[in-house]
Amino acid sequence: MTEAIYCFDTATVRFAIYPEGPEGDRVVAEISEDPLRDLFGATGGGDTLVAAYEAHRASIDALAIERHHEAPRHPVLLETHDFEMAGVHAE
Repeated sequence: MTEAIYCFDTATVRFAIYPEGPEGDRVVAEISEDPLRDLFGATGGGDTLVAAYEAHRASIDALAIERHHEAPRHPVLLETHDFEMAGVHAE
């Protein structure tokens, strides 16, 4: 079961990460539409954005966890430049 949803009002996909492992606390993170379209192949509406997240969940979650560890008291919002800095390029 996925914990990812498209949020129209923020133009993001909101998803859960578990920075301390599956038994740890859940942290809500977001990825904007731009990297999902520019880097991960989403071409349509909210369903395709969630599908792009799901297809690339491992790399997106890993970067979100990294960002959370860098600033644990700040919200995690991933943008295209976050992936470019991490060396992830368009497919």
